[in-house]
Amino acid sequence: MEIIEHQEFGGERPLFASHHLHLIDVTIHAGESALKECSDIIAEKCRFEGKYPFWHVDGFRIKDCLFTPGARAALWYSSGLEMTDTRVEAPKMFREMQKLLLERVVIPDAQETLWHCSDVTMRDVEVHGADYLLMHSADIEIERYRHQGNYSFQYCRNVEIRDAEIDSKDAFWNTENVTVRDSSLKGEYLGWHSHGLHLINCHISGTQPLCYAHDLILENCTFDADADLAFECSTVHADIRGAITSIKNPTSGRIVADSIGELILDENIHRPADCKIETRK
Repeated sequence: MEIIEHQEFGGERPLFASHHLHLIDVTIHAGESALKECSDIIAEKCRFEGKYPFWHVDGFRIKDCLFTPGARAALWYSSGLEMTDTRVEAPKMFREMQKLLLERVVIPDAQETLWHCSDVTMRDVEVHGADYLLMHSADIEIERYRHQGNYSFQYCRNVEIRDAEIDSKDAFWNTENVTVRDSSLKGEYLGWHSHGLHLINCHISGTQPLCYAHDLILENCTFDADADLAFECSTVHADIRGAITSIKNPTSGRIVADSIGELILDENIHRPADCKIETRK
């Protein structure tokens, strides 16, 4: 493997179609596509300032690096990425990618990030401004995760999340086969139109959560006082610990809570309209 150390590059495609490179303390200045069509790349202690540095790359490791805001759309159409101990300040990262590991990564401007990706593992990752994060992505494992940004995880499939703090309006819309454990979920309209959403030991806040959901399961979950008008038009099996402010027109299933502030069952309820709703004695 060729080592390139303490150098600076800029302009168009300075390392195009390179293979088996180890970059150490390298700066990629303004320009485009510095490492396009490459394979077997290691970037360590590097700084990326130019646009689109890693497109169509197969097999690469990025460690202790910085992507400045100018390095927007830096990682697209690639596979086999391991990124650790890195700060990503650029938006619109990670598109159409497979086999990603992100560990100890901070993304302060994560808008439109991780779209159409698969086989994604994230550990100790923190994102902010993460509107539409992970849209249309699949086969995802996340642990020790902090998230701020709306419309997250829309249209995702096969997701496992543990120990997360997710502050997101309209999170988990139209998802399929998502399990969230030991987490805090904050934001209105959680999980609408989801299929097979499974929440375990989670705390839920925000108005009108979990409506129009199919095959929804809650185990040992708690609700904030503002999480009202829950479960409208949903098929649900829910074990709620403590109180829930209000439940409205669930379609079927069973809901058990310690107390229910208001139960709304009116003429607009969808058939079969046979959900069993109980308080613990």
